[in-house]
Amino acid sequence: MTNNPFPLSRDDLLTAYRTMRTIRDFEERLHVEFAKGDIPGFVHLYAGEEACATGIMMHLTDIDRIASTHRGHGHCIAKGVDVHEMMGEIYGKATGCCRGKGGSMHIADLSKGMMGANGILGAGAPLICGAGLAAKFRGDGGVGLTFFGDGAANQGTVLESMNLAAIWNLPVIFVVENNGYAESTSVEYATAVDSYVDRAAGFGLPGVTVDGTDFFAVYEAAGEIIKRAREGGGPALLECKTVRFFGHFEGDAQTYKAKGENEHNRAHRDCLKLFGARVTAAGIVADADLALIDREVAALIDDAVETAKGAPLPGPRELTTDVYVSY
Repeated sequence: MTNNPFPLSRDDLLTAYRTMRTIRDFEERLHVEFAKGDIPGFVHLYAGEEACATGIMMHLTDIDRIASTHRGHGHCIAKGVDVHEMMGEIYGKATGCCRGKGGSMHIADLSKGMMGANGILGAGAPLICGAGLAAKFRGDGGVGLTFFGDGAANQGTVLESMNLAAIWNLPVIFVVENNGYAESTSVEYATAVDSYVDRAAGFGLPGVTVDGTDFFAVYEAAGEIIKRAREGGGPALLECKTVRFFGHFEGDAQTYKAKGENEHNRAHRDCLKLFGARVTAAGIVADADLALIDREVAALIDDAVETAKGAPLPGPRELTTDVYVSY
């Protein structure tokens, strides 16, 4: 029997691949469907960053809370939000997890600890401080994670939240998904430090930078800092240097990228290819195992799209529900 060199069992490795494949196929399909004009609002795709969400979320349970971004589909799927309900939400249908009223940028499922995607850059950081404070008072070992990009890392809300989390010693993890671009501005142009770990150090937070295309690097680093937070060690920062295969939003011409950059990233920095190559080379998982998951996920996404297209729109009564004012 082949010795397993990985920190996960064979079943867990297959689960990790299934999650990443589900995110990838979900996003690739939305890229096609959005171009047809049937999806309302904006869509920001997570394709290329799957190892970040998956490697981190495999350490979490439903009691742990996350605050996402405008690029939040991958976080939702990795946190366990139902794919059919997500697709319904993106299509603006009554079957969506927010009854079609949130759309792509505001998907939430509190039952899964998913506090919501957010169209405001850096807005999840103060929210997750509240979640971390609640977990600390409950004493249930829960942690909170806020995700943000390299652009949002320059927002005052993020920096103020780091300071607050440090002062109150909150079980909060700040996750920077550094894909190199704040919309169309390169991180080298807009950020004065070489690493966001330097920012964390300014608030007394420990931090670590990992290759966000390497699932195992993300998994191991996230495991250590999440365990530390659960045990009362306080907040920390995790920077995942990753890539996004599509533009900032669907319709982005990506003229700010170098010629051939996307093609290079897909050929050499695809986290699914890198993961598959490692686990099959080690003899822990067979190519046939991955191919089976590919087929099952493709069928799942097909069904989610067709179900969403055929679902009803929200009724007029939905205008007065889930709002702050009682009508």
